Amino acid sequence: MMSVEVEQKFLFNSDTVKTIEEIGVCVGLKQFHDQYFDTPDFKLTLRDVWLRRRKQSWELKCPTATVSGTGEPGREQSLCTQYKEITNLPEIYQRVKEFIKEACEDGETEVTPSDEDDSWLGKMNLRCFAEFTTTRRSFTLKGEQGVQIDLDQADFGYHVGEIEVLVPEGGDMQSAQEKIRHTAQKLGELKAIRLYALLCICNRIISEAVKFFSSVFHSGLNEERRVEGKMTVYLKRYRPEQYATLLSAHVL
Repeated sequence: MMSVEVEQKFLFNSDTVKTIEEIGVCVGLKQFHDQYFDTPDFKLTLRDVWLRRRKQSWELKCPTATVSGTGEPGREQSLCTQYKEITNLPEIYQRVKEFIKEACEDGETEVTPSDEDDSWLGKMNLRCFAEFTTTRRSFTLKGEQGVQIDLDQADFGYHVGEIEVLVPEGGDMQSAQEKIRHTAQKLGELKAIRLYALLCICNRIISEAVKFFSSVFHSGLNEERRVEGKMTVYLKRYRPEQYATLLSAHVL
């Protein structure tokens, strides 16, 4: 069964890492290289669809339908992202064909995609538009079943954390969002307590206290704003035309 990634991003610093290390368990340290593909006119990313090759394996991330209802989305929903992740290459190929139909109606022989043969990329006019390496540390927290925290450091100088819950397709998304909200709140509160204790011990002046506590309230753990992901920052820095196009289409 296909799963849906529900996640909330947050900014972290050395104090956040220390807090997570104290209350969590490190369950993995890995490094991976990602390549993202799209057509020159952004047929995939304008649909918020992300075709990625990671460690020679293909993944396609597609947005899920929003939670039913009227009016503005709730706070948890607006801060969390929800994507279906497809890892079966033949299915990825068929989905991509549906998104860029006109590029595949040239009467050429049908291609059978494989991990060893990238010719299907050229036939669909798919080109690599982003490429970077990420070092990731993953943690689980006691008492937070099904929640994983990833701390990512990208090789272009940006670091960001993710609180993630995997839900079976059709599962309870609101419950996943609540788990994420609770974890973010817990991390934010513990970080604030840690900083307060540090200030008391060191007898810092009030202006420094304001600076420290500001890092808590602007980290994304206080549920006030959505934090930019690695791809958003990468596009802003290195692909400004694509960034502006996706921003105006409300994808980013």
